[in-house]
Amino acid sequence: MQRRNRQSVMQEELSLHQLVEIDRNHIWHPYASMVTPLPVYPVARAHGTTLVLEDGRSLVDGMSSWWAAIHGYNVPEINRAIETQLAKMAHVMFGGLTHRPAVDLAQRLVALTPASLTKVFLCDSGSVSVEVAIKMAIQYWYANGRPEKHRLLTIRSGYHGDTFGTMAVCDPETGMHHKFSGVLNRHFFADAPRSPFDGPWDEADAASLASLLEENHDVIAALILEPVVQGAGGMRFYSPEYLNRARALCDRYDVLLIFDEIATGFGRTGKLLATHHTAIEPDIICLGKALTGGYMTLAATVTTDKVARGLSADGSGVLMHGPTFMGNPVACAAACASIDLLLSSPWQERVRRIEAKLQEGLEPCRSFEQVKAVRVLGAIGVVELHHPVKMEMIQRRFVEEGVWVRPFGRLVYLIPPFVIDDASIEKLTIAVHRVIQECD
Repeated sequence: MQRRNRQSVMQEELSLHQLVEIDRNHIWHPYASMVTPLPVYPVARAHGTTLVLEDGRSLVDGMSSWWAAIHGYNVPEINRAIETQLAKMAHVMFGGLTHRPAVDLAQRLVALTPASLTKVFLCDSGSVSVEVAIKMAIQYWYANGRPEKHRLLTIRSGYHGDTFGTMAVCDPETGMHHKFSGVLNRHFFADAPRSPFDGPWDEADAASLASLLEENHDVIAALILEPVVQGAGGMRFYSPEYLNRARALCDRYDVLLIFDEIATGFGRTGKLLATHHTAIEPDIICLGKALTGGYMTLAATVTTDKVARGLSADGSGVLMHGPTFMGNPVACAAACASIDLLLSSPWQERVRRIEAKLQEGLEPCRSFEQVKAVRVLGAIGVVELHHPVKMEMIQRRFVEEGVWVRPFGRLVYLIPPFVIDDASIEKLTIAVHRVIQECD
């Protein structure tokens, strides 16, 4: 009887109240407590740059679902690609088999990444992409008779994911994982670069990195960093010249260079990849988030022939990583459609327009005492406060203003879809100005 009642409940259309209550009692949301969870806002559907809530309210999306939905929502071209692939095959194991969507995607990724990057490993998510990059680097040195080179070097204020390997290279203070510091692998942290993206380069910025490499290169497998834009570790923008110095130092001390482009890839900074703000090439690059246009979870780790062959230098090395849903055909089809749509669109013009509107709309926030800094780069706008926001209050106020903005810590930021119009950007920046003005 109890089983039949449960089945009956599951088949009934839930009321909005029931939906929220079941969610609150049973579903764990990102970075949330199950004891005192923050309110959530049920979404019924989405289209373009609009999220429509279950209660009928419409919100302008300022977050691109955490960097991912660069084309907005319910995109006809990506919908068609997914529907076409579903009619053929939803999934097949990738061990011993392959398929056209994966091959097509690999071709596209090799074409858009720096020339030396020619080997593609398809992953489940951004964090897994970084885990695979770390494995590649450590195994490369192991296979080449240097097993002592198994530690990593990174820069402070960075963020690379929430799995154990990635947590260990997130900033130990701002990377959200300090509670695990006692069980994480110990790596090296250089000072975060301070030279601004569009400002003069200070050679002292590379001093900490140079010193750590000089003293510890014998045990360092790779340097990993987010090029130009540090995301969840602080939303900082720094000089591309730092990347040039990093490449030169890695070459001098025989250390691999990994670029984590999970957030910055696919146009967000004004270049197709943040890597393209310089002429240098990393040894490994991680891509994700916007890879499928925000439709499905998929990421990629792309590396050089040198690294790929080096993994097997001892004659027995295979990369011991193989996710069950690796190379999922539907996700690969979505990614191909998203990349094609991006490259056939005036995305550079759109990002420049968004940048100009964000600069214009967020600039007035500088006058508030509670604001520490305002910065804009490409389709990223950040207002940094002196103190952390009161999350429940500020989230409610943004929804009341008709926008979806999800701050964290001291950062209120906007990363809208590239297809957003001027009126919607203005609505977002007015809401940010108004709500921040109310913060104590």
